[in-house]
Amino acid sequence: MFSYYLQLGLRSLRRNPVLTALMVMAIGFGVAASMTTYSVFRATSRDPIPQKSDVLYNVQLDNWGPENTKEGEPPPALSYKDATALLRAHKAKRQTVTYPIGVSVIPEDPSRLPMRQGAYATGADFFPMFDVPFLQGQAWSLDDDERHADVAVISKSLNDKLFNGGSSVGKQLNLDGHLFRITGVIKDWAPQPLFFDVPNTSGFDEGASVYVPFNRAVDLKLPNNGNNNCVKDPGEGWENYLRSECIWLSLWTELPSKSEAQSYREYLSGYAAEMQRSGRFSWAPNVRLRNVMDWLSVQKVVPRESQVSLLVSLGFLVICLVNTIGLLLAKFMRRAPEIGVRRALGASRLDIYAQFLIEAGTIGIAGGVLGLLLTGLGVLGVGLVFPEDIARLATLDPSLMLLTLVVAITASVVAAFYPTWRAAQVQPAWQLKSN
Repeated sequence: MFSYYLQLGLRSLRRNPVLTALMVMAIGFGVAASMTTYSVFRATSRDPIPQKSDVLYNVQLDNWGPENTKEGEPPPALSYKDATALLRAHKAKRQTVTYPIGVSVIPEDPSRLPMRQGAYATGADFFPMFDVPFLQGQAWSLDDDERHADVAVISKSLNDKLFNGGSSVGKQLNLDGHLFRITGVIKDWAPQPLFFDVPNTSGFDEGASVYVPFNRAVDLKLPNNGNNNCVKDPGEGWENYLRSECIWLSLWTELPSKSEAQSYREYLSGYAAEMQRSGRFSWAPNVRLRNVMDWLSVQKVVPRESQVSLLVSLGFLVICLVNTIGLLLAKFMRRAPEIGVRRALGASRLDIYAQFLIEAGTIGIAGGVLGLLLTGLGVLGVGLVFPEDIARLATLDPSLMLLTLVVAITASVVAAFYPTWRAAQVQPAWQLKSN
C-alpha cells in the first residue's frame, strides 16, 4: 500500500503545481534558515576534547579582591607568582601553564624573510594532557622543563615551509635569534573552541605553529602576546612584571577522578588561605576548579549572536510550518468528495491518514532537497553575519545534510497532522448526498 499511496501523492502534487511549489518553498526556506544557523551554533558549542573534557580542569584564584572582580568570579587567568607556586606543588597528575608569545621564525636561507608565527610557551605535560597528535618525534621531556632547555615542537604547516615536509627532528629552529632544537612535529592542531586559551582568543583561533618550554620563554623574556590585565602599574622591567599581581597565565590540570579533583580544590583553597594569613590577600579564599565544558560555559564562549540567530531561525521555521499547515488544509479539504467516495468504498480513517501523511512526506523530501541547496549557500555566506574566525567553522558535512533532510520530512509530516485529521473526519454520506 505504501507504493500505491506514494503514487497517489505524486499525482496529487502534479495536479496542483503552484500550491505544491509554495509548500516546498516554505519547507525549504524554513529548514535552510534553521540548519544554517545551527551549523554555526553546533561548531561553537561542541565539546573540543570529548574524550577527556571531564578530567581536565582550569584553575582560577582571586588575587585581586572583591572590589576588582564581578559577581564574585575570580579573574580568568593567574599571576606568575601563583601559577609557578601551584606548578611547583605538583598536586595534579599532569599540569601545564600556558601563554601566547609573539615570535618570528628566521629561515636558514638568508634570501627568505622572517615569518611571524603564532606560538605558545607551555610545559611538557601540555601535549599528553590535550592529546596533541604527533607526526614526527615527540614532546620535550619534564627534565627539559626543569633544565630550561632550548627545545621546541612545531606544526606540520611550519615544517612544510621550513623543511619541505621532510624530517626536522633534531634540527635547529631560529626564533628571534635564539636557536631551539626541534623535538617533534604535530598535525595542524587547533581544537574548536580553543578551550585552553579562552582569555586570549575568546575561544576561537587558528592555533599555533610553535611551542617552547615556559621556563625558557620566561628566561628569554619573551613577551606575552595575549591579554595582560593589571589592577595597578607593575612598574618598569621584566622582574617587576613577574612579581606583580598582573594576570596573564592559564593553568590546566589533569585530575582523573572526582576524589583527586576534590583534593586539588581543597589544596587550592588552602593555598589562598595561606596567602591571606601571610597578608598578601585581605579577603577570604575565592577559587574555582572547572572542567572544560563548565569553563567554556562560564566564559560564555558560545557567541550570543549564534544563540539569538538560532532562536530567530527556529521561529521562522515555525512560521513556515504554520503556512504549510494552511496550504495543506486547503489542498486536502478540496479533495473532500474523493475522500468521501474512498470511505464509502471501505477505506478506514487509518487509510486516509496513511495516504495524506505519505503525500506530506513527499513534500518534505522535495523541501529537504531545496533546503540542502539553500543551506549550502547559507553556510558559504555566514561570513556576512558572523566574524571570520567563527564563520570558517560552519561546514555542510554529511551529518548536517542528513539532519536537514530528516528535519524537512519530519516538519512536513508534523504540519500535515491537523489537515489530515480534518480530512479523516469527512462524512461519506454527506459527500455522496451532495454529489
